Amino acid sequence: MKALFAAGKPALGCSLMFPSAPIVEMLGHAGFDWVLLDCEHGSLSLADVELMCMAADAVGITAIGRPRSNSAADIQQILDRGVAGVQIPHINTAEDARRAVAAVKFGPGAGRGMAAGTRPDRWGMGAKMPDFAAQANAHSLVCVQLEHEEAIANAEEILKVPGIDVFFIGPSDLSQSMGHPGNPKAPPVAAAIEATLARIRAAGMTPGMPATTETLPEVLASGCRYIYTHLPRVLGAGAKGFLSAR
Repeated sequence: MKALFAAGKPALGCSLMFPSAPIVEMLGHAGFDWVLLDCEHGSLSLADVELMCMAADAVGITAIGRPRSNSAADIQQILDRGVAGVQIPHINTAEDARRAVAAVKFGPGAGRGMAAGTRPDRWGMGAKMPDFAAQANAHSLVCVQLEHEEAIANAEEILKVPGIDVFFIGPSDLSQSMGHPGNPKAPPVAAAIEATLARIRAAGMTPGMPATTETLPEVLASGCRYIYTHLPRVLGAGAKGFLSAR
């Protein structure tokens, strides 16, 4: 995914809220670049995340985890299961963002604990720990979610925090925060999204947003490169196409 972003190309993913390693495998064969394992809103256990990461690795797509919260403990638990990156919810200030980065990266002052024998370092049978730490820091993807009015107000400062790869705007929670629940097209919400995307682009960073089949051209045109849809959308569109043919 980082290579795609560096080349200015989008990475298209699909979000899963329930446990299913076979569906992760299907998404890889279907051509998705990555899968979001949603522990914030979904029913995934840590054991489910580990199995779904194995499926993602086997089929050659990137597994990104959304932890239950932005706490260092929740972030570390899914990293130890083998996700290649995290999409961290409810980042409202630069300090929130710094804590999030520290929870992902190893090193002085970082909040991520180092344990031998976890899946990311091949159960202790991979690279030596110093080499594993360096590789993990280089490869791990950090995405922060800007999904509250406070985050939009603090976007300039959040964008200055080093170590973040993607700045993701969550339109549903943002619309709720701004008094228009479920309506990201409401003029104040749409204006906030547009202005924040412009700030992200001006900073030379990668913006992200969710999309549907209908909104994907618009989201791509906005400069977003980290984009996902939801599995129910994919299933719903396929079902609609099939059933309409009878």
